Amino acid sequence: MLKTSDPVRTSSRIVVEDIHKDFTLRHTHSIKETFVAALRRRPLSTRFHALDGVSFDIGEGEAVALLGFNGSGKSTTLKMISGVLRPDSGQVLTRGRVAGLIEVGAGFHPDLSGRENIFLNAAILGMSKKETEQRFDDIVAFSEIEQFIDTEVKHYSSGMFLRLAFSVAIHTEVDILLIDEILSVGDEPFQQKCLARIRELHAAGKTLVVVSHDLNMVSDLCERGILLRNGRVEFDGPSKEAVALMRA
Repeated sequence: MLKTSDPVRTSSRIVVEDIHKDFTLRHTHSIKETFVAALRRRPLSTRFHALDGVSFDIGEGEAVALLGFNGSGKSTTLKMISGVLRPDSGQVLTRGRVAGLIEVGAGFHPDLSGRENIFLNAAILGMSKKETEQRFDDIVAFSEIEQFIDTEVKHYSSGMFLRLAFSVAIHTEVDILLIDEILSVGDEPFQQKCLARIRELHAAGKTLVVVSHDLNMVSDLCERGILLRNGRVEFDGPSKEAVALMRA
């Protein structure tokens, strides 16, 4: 968390300071493959530098796009901000309540009903039972699966599951909303409804950090773009300029 006593950072919601992250890539998938590779003196694994000294600050109420091609480090950075991953070195500081639309529905239990999962997932996202009760009708109405709300979610289609999980996440009381490719959920009318809701949250002063391959949507939704390449920040400025560099 950010220390509000620090005068330089009282206006920041997110501070990312020189973060590094490596992953181990394994080249064998069975005991036999491992044995053969060892005999032939082939490496069993290699290190992949996902993030190599990434730094930036995001102020309160900003809408920022993390851009880059596959493997650039944008989703890893988003997971660092959410707390799903920790950096090997450097630090990530946040101020306020964070909700991540990253692994939507990760806290859902298949044997519980949609109703029960709303309360469970909302609690995981930091909401009290009272807060969830106050927002329950809005969550269900937004998801458009009212008739199935008391059905166990293991019987839901993938679209129904994601609609409900998304609806819970965007109705939580948050200061920072992290979004990773979730606007591919459902059909186009539902996507547009989701996008409209995200715009409402931004208009209300919420801080947004977005990862998406939809460059037109990103440049329209976000004022600022941070372009990552090979785990490093290549550009940090107006989103339309960041998108133009992506397309160059």
